[in-house]
Amino acid sequence: MKTLTEQLSQYAAYHRDRRNIVTHFIGIPMIVASVCILLSRPALSPDLLWLTPGAVISALVTAYYLRLDVRYGVVLGAYLWGCLVLAHSLSGLPTSTWLSVGGGLFFVGWVIQFIGHYFEGRKPAFVDDIIGLLIGPLFIAAEAGFLMGMRKEVEAEVNARAGSPR
Repeated sequence: MKTLTEQLSQYAAYHRDRRNIVTHFIGIPMIVASVCILLSRPALSPDLLWLTPGAVISALVTAYYLRLDVRYGVVLGAYLWGCLVLAHSLSGLPTSTWLSVGGGLFFVGWVIQFIGHYFEGRKPAFVDDIIGLLIGPLFIAAEAGFLMGMRKEVEAEVNARAGSPR
């Protein structure tokens, strides 16, 4: 398994244009929330309304993030939990409304992502490595931390491997 800095560096190599990074701050949270919403039905057990495909996948993804880095894993696990709370509240809506919200967030989130990659002049990372779909939220969490002056050693290593943002 690749280390945290290996994963972030590989992903960062596709995201050096600051405009692309900004679009990812908008698009990735929308996509993650939409996936939780769209996977909030059906409940896997009538007695356990929270046990949904989205909850199972979120738990597995959080375990992966925690294995890469405990601090980022906690942050991303909390975000996924918030998405699951939102998804649970929306899962009781009429099917057309539930699908419109989940599908709309998914579509708009991806449009924003592709606009960012237009600025970048490079295809998305997941095209070359499907794990990029999981690393995107981690990249955004790391970039947010870097902006707040946290994890400077991780930022320096990522920039040394991928180049500084431009």
